[in-house]
Amino acid sequence: MEIAILIIFILGYLGITLEHSLKIDKLIPALLMMALAWACVAFGLDNFTTWFDSSSHHMVEGFKSLPLDGHHGEMSKMAWFEGTLLHHFGKTCEILIFLVGAMTIVEIIDHFNGFSTIKRYISTNKKKKLLWIVCILAFILSAIIDNLTATIVLITILRKLINDNKTRIWFAGLIIIAANAGGAWSPIGDVTTTMLWMGDKVTALKLAEYLIVPSLICMILPTLIASFLPAFKGEFTPTKDDSSNDNPFGPTMLYIGLGMIVFVPIFKTVTHLPPYVGMMLSLGIVSLIAEVVSNRQFSLTNVAEEVEHSSHDSSPTFKALGKIEMPSILFFLGILMTVAALESLGMIFMFGQSVQNSIDNDLFVMLLGGGSAVIDNVPLVAASMGMFDMSTFPVDDHIWHFIAYAAGTGGSMLIIGSAAGVVAMGMEKISFFWYLKKIAWLALIGYLAGAAVYYFFFT
Repeated sequence: MEIAILIIFILGYLGITLEHSLKIDKLIPALLMMALAWACVAFGLDNFTTWFDSSSHHMVEGFKSLPLDGHHGEMSKMAWFEGTLLHHFGKTCEILIFLVGAMTIVEIIDHFNGFSTIKRYISTNKKKKLLWIVCILAFILSAIIDNLTATIVLITILRKLINDNKTRIWFAGLIIIAANAGGAWSPIGDVTTTMLWMGDKVTALKLAEYLIVPSLICMILPTLIASFLPAFKGEFTPTKDDSSNDNPFGPTMLYIGLGMIVFVPIFKTVTHLPPYVGMMLSLGIVSLIAEVVSNRQFSLTNVAEEVEHSSHDSSPTFKALGKIEMPSILFFLGILMTVAALESLGMIFMFGQSVQNSIDNDLFVMLLGGGSAVIDNVPLVAASMGMFDMSTFPVDDHIWHFIAYAAGTGGSMLIIGSAAGVVAMGMEKISFFWYLKKIAWLALIGYLAGAAVYYFFFT
């Protein structure tokens, strides 16, 4: 049955990586392989000889001799199965609820057109200066609102500044590198860093302390090199500024929303509660302010008209909830729970032990970063979290920070290697081979330079 589960995982993963060729959303193979993998675990439970206890991170002793069903509280294989499934589902839902909260806050900001505030700070017609501005903004924003959202926001702003797509895609390519670098040092900047943070592998302060310099190098060096390329020389003609859609409360909601997202790691540090609790608190506060602000915008002449409609129709929170990326949330559910099935049988832990005995751990992490450029970094990080024994690699061990850096920035080397790259590819119709030829080498230089800085100064 273990072979069947591995085949399901491989086929499902091929379906995810070949999403654009098959014209099937990656959500579908992710959900299918999750359900089928756990079904195989259930069917083959009586014949399994090993089981991994994820809560204490060790193999269960004597699992082979346990009965399938226990009586009167007797420990059994079914009890381990049910407890492990509930444990993994709970841990996965913590991450998903956290992401739902963050996405909703971002959509509330967008409801008030808050991100247009950023455009007001860009007052240049020089390409080189604009390159540095958008890359620095991408680095900072991605650490707060995650690299995917930061990429969407900045490309949207670029469209309002530059009409020419051939010019704009160069900026988009460097935004991908900067956004992924910015997301790597923040516990809320990338799904993988969020997983490591919520999985108690890293703390927010140490993650920022160890990775902000390597991540800065990963962003600055490619941007510096690119600023000497012909594509970023000269000037551009800014498009006509249209401020008709500006909302007077936009800047206020932008600062409040970003501030409340930054507040989440502080809340966790002070209360020691799981991060999703802090995110729900932040969402509640932002939603309350959004409702109050939204109600103030209604004039008295519209009172009668508003009474005829459901309050949900005009609620910024409910509109935001309707716009969040639920397919991405369900995709993460499928991926994380599938990896959990492999981990429960001890496959990932035993693979990790063999890796540690055969190659250097830091070399393995570097290869993991390269692998994240080809395949999604979420399952790679999820798998790596189950490979290393916490007794050998405790919280904030350098290996966890190195994994965060490698998985977060390595995906920039191919446009399909990160969520930021995929969304930029769709928004600007960037060719895979154009990116490979024009941008990938810059991303590689940044990745290796940042990794070298981390290795020599923090290991």
